[in-house]
Amino acid sequence: MKKGLLSGTIILDLTQMLSGPYTSLLLADLGARIIKIEDPAKGDRIRGMGPHFNHGESAYFLNINRSKESVCIDLRQEKDREIFYRLVKKADVVLDNFRPRVLKKLGLEYETLKQCNQSIIHLSLSAYGQSGPYREAPAFDLTLQAISGAMSVTGEPGRDPVRMGLPMGDLAGGTVAAMAISAALYHREKTGEGSRIDLSLMDCMVSLLTYMAGYYWHSGVIPGPIGSGHQSVVPYQAFRTKTIHIIIAVFVEKFWQALCDVLDLSGIAEDPRFNSNLQRLKHKDVLIPILQDRFLEKSGEEWLEKLTEAEVPSAPVNTLDRVLSDPQVLHRGMVAEVEHSKCGELKILGNPVIVEGMDRSYQPAPLLGEHTEDVLREFLGDDWKSSD
Repeated sequence: MKKGLLSGTIILDLTQMLSGPYTSLLLADLGARIIKIEDPAKGDRIRGMGPHFNHGESAYFLNINRSKESVCIDLRQEKDREIFYRLVKKADVVLDNFRPRVLKKLGLEYETLKQCNQSIIHLSLSAYGQSGPYREAPAFDLTLQAISGAMSVTGEPGRDPVRMGLPMGDLAGGTVAAMAISAALYHREKTGEGSRIDLSLMDCMVSLLTYMAGYYWHSGVIPGPIGSGHQSVVPYQAFRTKTIHIIIAVFVEKFWQALCDVLDLSGIAEDPRFNSNLQRLKHKDVLIPILQDRFLEKSGEEWLEKLTEAEVPSAPVNTLDRVLSDPQVLHRGMVAEVEHSKCGELKILGNPVIVEGMDRSYQPAPLLGEHTEDVLREFLGDDWKSSD
């Protein structure tokens, strides 16, 4: 069984919090060896993130740092920086999420790392990138959701701005960073050249505006929040039933007639106000209350059974307990287990990338400095403690 598509790749991960560790998590799942460089005093700040702790270990940390090794090096100390430079000589990638001035202060700029390893790939994942007027400004997920415009289109019409439940300001950047590193590794395989990658979390969020930006440039209309609905498609939203919320996604016209048949609203299907998506968009304020009243007549479970039989795209709005016990989720291996030395058996989320013949096993998140001695002795020899 293959160890992973990135087996043999060594990544030195200097990141903390979520975006960077999520990047290295994705790469670890693909087989890369992730050596997490942590401050000896306190490690990644997420190690102290509450409210949930398991035998003193943060649940937050445990779930985004699996399959990594922890090595404690104080990069503020010249002696430890020299140890790090020696690691760079044998690494493929250095990943950081420092602001530009911190990179310079610690002596971790690309040109310095390149002197250690001409083919090194160095990705800096920062809030605003290594250039521009905001480059030194601090930011977190909420900041990025706000400044990128994401919050302005999230929530119900006429209500206050709402943060997306998933921390997409961090996760979008982490996903793009993993893709960029994979592409840089492929480029190096073809050319022998390393890469310097400057990735901005704000840029990644702005890139997700996709068609919304296009609509604005075309129409000049500034979009606002539309709840669970869609700017282009009707019906495409959540509806209340007697028991739960369900969603209907009539993105293709053929599903409209099928939906009306399920709802026993055949007259609606042929009504000239509703017989095409463009007409339904124009008369949305009339149509949606009609559909909503009908959905309230039965339970969500009853409607979903009928909708599934008619092959109308639909789903329950699941709470997390339902998601994590869903038969499809379980079948795909998206809930897995690891054995942690302090916490015992832990459930974790699985790797969504399934490659035939690839090992999908996982290791638990490391204790602080758990692998320092073993890794440094492996990479630097028995004299690593006296390195200068």
